[in-house]
Amino acid sequence: MYRGLHKVVPAALNALFRPSVEGIENVPDRGPAILASNHLSGLDVVLMPAVLQRPLFFVGKSEYFRGPARWFFRNVGVIPVARHGGDAAEASLRKGQEILECGQLLGIYPEGTRSPDGRLHRGKTGPVRLALRTGAPIVPVAMLGTNRAVVRKTPVPRLGRVGVRFGEPIDVQRYAHRGDEKFALRSATDEVMYELMLLSGQEYVDEYAAAVKAGGVPPDVELDAFGQLPDDVFALPEAS
Repeated sequence: MYRGLHKVVPAALNALFRPSVEGIENVPDRGPAILASNHLSGLDVVLMPAVLQRPLFFVGKSEYFRGPARWFFRNVGVIPVARHGGDAAEASLRKGQEILECGQLLGIYPEGTRSPDGRLHRGKTGPVRLALRTGAPIVPVAMLGTNRAVVRKTPVPRLGRVGVRFGEPIDVQRYAHRGDEKFALRSATDEVMYELMLLSGQEYVDEYAAAVKAGGVPPDVELDAFGQLPDDVFALPEAS
């Protein structure tokens, strides 16, 4: 299904949004890599795979894999993971690690959910943890204008130009000897978010996107280690 959709979806996106693509040469032709992207709208999860020649995998909540949807998600590169209990974050990391150790591309949203206000928010440390475990480079990816093209709760997309900008790979291996230290993980994650800020041109705010949605949580509180596919991806209803 992924291969079949990849023959159709890029043409449809080109007709509707005329996406520009910059820095595609920064994505390795082979071997593992973590594509760490900002997240502005539901269009992001379709647009990024569409501009790539290699398959792109995501990790999604096991709740998505119920009924007929199970077949669809499995065939478009979404890997299920159970996210209940105290080991939920580690289970997500292990699934991501398996994808990378198979030499594949793994897509992650470091903010953990779609930006509620168009700004770039504090990143979670999951991408860095995975890079340190596997040696995979982190390629920052900026989605441009997708929040203007597809507006939440608006059924009809707005035709207009969108873009994808791939930055130069980030090697965080200099933190390897301090990989379990919270300060080192936060420093490396902030480096990734700084590159995303430069690529996207977004205003950066040192607060978690989920905290902003919920009304505010102090920025020194780690909510989760891994940037999962958000609850609203693929137009699924948000979790209560």
